[in-house]
Amino acid sequence: MQKSSNRLGRINEELKKVISQVINYELENSKVTGMVSVTKVKITPDLRYAKVYVSMLDPKDVKRTLEGLKQSAGFIRSRVASSVNLRVTPELVFEYDDSEEQGYRIEQILREIKEKKK
Repeated sequence: MQKSSNRLGRINEELKKVISQVINYELENSKVTGMVSVTKVKITPDLRYAKVYVSMLDPKDVKRTLEGLKQSAGFIRSRVASSVNLRVTPELVFEYDDSEEQGYRIEQILREIKEKKK
């Protein structure tokens, strides 16, 4: 069990690196706006699907950018296939990761509480 989870972890990291590279330097989709960063990749144990969590800095429209990524999934997958040596290249499923935004909001709330206490 331990061996396979280590392997999945390495695959997740490698996919994260390659997908980030493709999105930021090779992808030409007008719907994908702002700075898109891959925060996490979770591949299924059978290696058929990979959930790609992305966060966006300054997107014009989160929904539209996600739509653009989904449309470009085939292109991104083909680039992954040529970079990562896997028997089966996983199908990519993009999800929006708003954990950074939530963290920022929590930080603001805590700052406000601290100010009120003074």
